[in-house]
Amino acid sequence: MSAPTHAGTAARALWTPQAWLGGDSSQAWAKDVLLEIDSSGHWSRIETGVPREVASQSDASLVDGPLLPGLVNAHSHAFQRAFAGLAERRDNEHDDFWSWRDRMYRVALAISPSQLKAVASQLYLEMLRGGYTHVCEFHYLHHALDGKAYDDPMMMSWMLAEAASDVGIGLTLLPVLYERAGFSAPSLRDDQRRFASNSVWVLDAARRIDDHATRTQGAPLNSGVAIHSLRAATPVSMRALIDAATGPIHIHVAEQTGEVSECIKVTGMRPVQWLAQHHALDTRWQLVHATHVTQEEIDAVARAGACAVICPSTEANLGDGTTEMPAWLAAGTTLSIGSDSHVTRDWREELRLLEYGQRLNLRQRNVCASPTDGHASTAERLFARITTGGANATGCASWGLTVGARADAVVANTHQAALLGVPAARTLDAMVFNSPSKRFDDVLVAGRWALRSAVHPVEAAIHANFASAMRALWNGAHD
Repeated sequence: MSAPTHAGTAARALWTPQAWLGGDSSQAWAKDVLLEIDSSGHWSRIETGVPREVASQSDASLVDGPLLPGLVNAHSHAFQRAFAGLAERRDNEHDDFWSWRDRMYRVALAISPSQLKAVASQLYLEMLRGGYTHVCEFHYLHHALDGKAYDDPMMMSWMLAEAASDVGIGLTLLPVLYERAGFSAPSLRDDQRRFASNSVWVLDAARRIDDHATRTQGAPLNSGVAIHSLRAATPVSMRALIDAATGPIHIHVAEQTGEVSECIKVTGMRPVQWLAQHHALDTRWQLVHATHVTQEEIDAVARAGACAVICPSTEANLGDGTTEMPAWLAAGTTLSIGSDSHVTRDWREELRLLEYGQRLNLRQRNVCASPTDGHASTAERLFARITTGGANATGCASWGLTVGARADAVVANTHQAALLGVPAARTLDAMVFNSPSKRFDDVLVAGRWALRSAVHPVEAAIHANFASAMRALWNGAHD
């Protein structure tokens, strides 16, 4: 599995009877759409109202189903795919995020570079089939099993980059600043030894990733930086990293009530409040989870143009709680989604769970819709917002089926049970709220078919390597 599959079939133009066009709040369905792709893999021209007969006389590939932009998975810990489904038993009276984390560390302390590549390859292929065409990898698993640096300190990063290239998915690698176990801790715990880094290490890693991207051909690759959390980084190191960062800055924040309480105890402020007052939030900032926030914090994030990265399936799985989606939406905040610990790898499931969590809390329906603002469809409003937010998460200037954006797209299969007989204008509604939905069989990344007619060139090898890695990691495990 050495040759990058992203060097597969290139498309120069597509025609579809229906496409979700636009890159901002004006996104909507359009009919009979011709989309042209330039040599760099970006949309160069989009024209509506083009008859099929006209398109068939050109070199355009005819797409039978509705065309949607591929989405950005804005928050991923790839190695945790090896743990998905294996933490759903409780042997003690209490189980929460912190006890889950201690069990997750067992995987973090065992996985090898080759196993990480095998797990990431499986994950990234599943993401393609789940409608994602780019992933932001919040990567803190840097060092060898004993905590010492590999001969190449970037070994684990390169495994992720190779996995993304083999699969054909876009990747933003985010080396993570991680230097202490808590607000009052002087250093990391022993079971966090593989995570150790400082601002100099992170900035150098980001530079090396971008250098690597310019030297190699494969799926799109770029870098940003990440801060694990306020509790895991000193203010001095954060300032050094933030001042030097030019791309996106991701951070876990306000995920747990315990984290919020400890932050108030130590700093006198809530986590997002502290960030807003000490680090001048701007469009680079991607606030992952931001679950436990006040209206004042939401307003501060929105004013700054920062993004909230919501991870519904993981937040539900870990018992984190639900954020105030109506408030985020009303404030006009940039939003994106992530699959985080990867208990699911499909954006339709994330959006469904996001809305259903709000319905359960508020005992209302279609909470995320806003007919007074012209957004009667819950699915369409959420999909439009997270499409736009993907650009911020990756550091791209734009995202979606719009001229200038990268030519990423997925084709919805109208022959699947969830869409049979559904009016074209209700396609997104049915895709999100009429489950289960069939996986995506045709996926375009930067103008090349990463999946075509459900076929991926090295799928068999990916599955075999993943199964082997899982057997090695869990051989003899009973918990």
